[in-house]
Amino acid sequence: MPFSQIIGQTKALSLLRRALNGGRLAHGYLFTGPEGVGKSTVARALAAKLLCVQTGGGPPCGQCPGCRKLAAGSHPDFLLLQPEGAGIKINQIRELKKALTFPPFERGMRAVIIEDAQSMGREAGNSLLKLLEEPPPDNILLLVASDAEPMLETIVSRCQVIPFVPLTDEQTAQVIRQTHPQLAPDEARLLTKLSGGCPGRADALRDSEALSLHKECLDALLAGAASEAVAVEQALALAGRLAELKDDLNHVLDLLSLFFKEVMTAALCGRKAQDDHALAAQERWSSQRLSAMLEHVEAARSDLARNCSRTLVCEVLLLELFCG
Repeated sequence: MPFSQIIGQTKALSLLRRALNGGRLAHGYLFTGPEGVGKSTVARALAAKLLCVQTGGGPPCGQCPGCRKLAAGSHPDFLLLQPEGAGIKINQIRELKKALTFPPFERGMRAVIIEDAQSMGREAGNSLLKLLEEPPPDNILLLVASDAEPMLETIVSRCQVIPFVPLTDEQTAQVIRQTHPQLAPDEARLLTKLSGGCPGRADALRDSEALSLHKECLDALLAGAASEAVAVEQALALAGRLAELKDDLNHVLDLLSLFFKEVMTAALCGRKAQDDHALAAQERWSSQRLSAMLEHVEAARSDLARNCSRTLVCEVLLLELFCG
């Protein structure tokens, strides 16, 4: 993907374009920022530009031998290191150093991408440091790291750091629509909100049970129960399934919170809500009831942060929502 087709990250792309146009590429870059904001995409786009035989001053042609080999995953001058198990191992760095003792095979430039570079232990990091201190010619190292974990300061000091930031909602929605054109509009909108400006998270979120359980909760809440006993039974059944979600439980809480806030905002502004669930909620619940439901969700989030029993937290929340 050429730089021109990458959505967002204007500052990062501008820095790289200036370096390319001025022939002043650093030997090592550290792309850092939240997961899913496009760091690996930009790293691969830069590698494609460097390895394209016909690029000149323009984007990769996509047709030359270099582009075709890169697309097929067989380019001898493109190396990709990914964590083995929990992280990048010392043996991986040693093998990389051996490979870099030889000059590039083809166009005169070799591109190395190290993903999840923050997962390197101290031993692997120190080994890589020696490579960064005395870089072999005609090689560029692109380290891709989440800012959730600190990198070794010695590694950071030897690289040109390029920060990546979360995308706007509009940019996130554009990326999600582009990469998942089959999504229904409501699902794409939920993924946009839940991604928090990191559209790369959409795949994991879509594969989780968070979206489906969120929908089941809303369907049951809006349908209403025949009796209080049935409502309690529904609440406890859903609570048991929510408690089993582990990390995805927070995503369900995020979705419920967003839903109640959006319906409240629509009601207070005197406009119709955006989708069928929200329209039904607007007709069924008052602003006071929506506010109370939102408070219950935030209370559940607070209780989870204090390591209260997940099962108990989910049961209390669902009983409040169904029977409050």
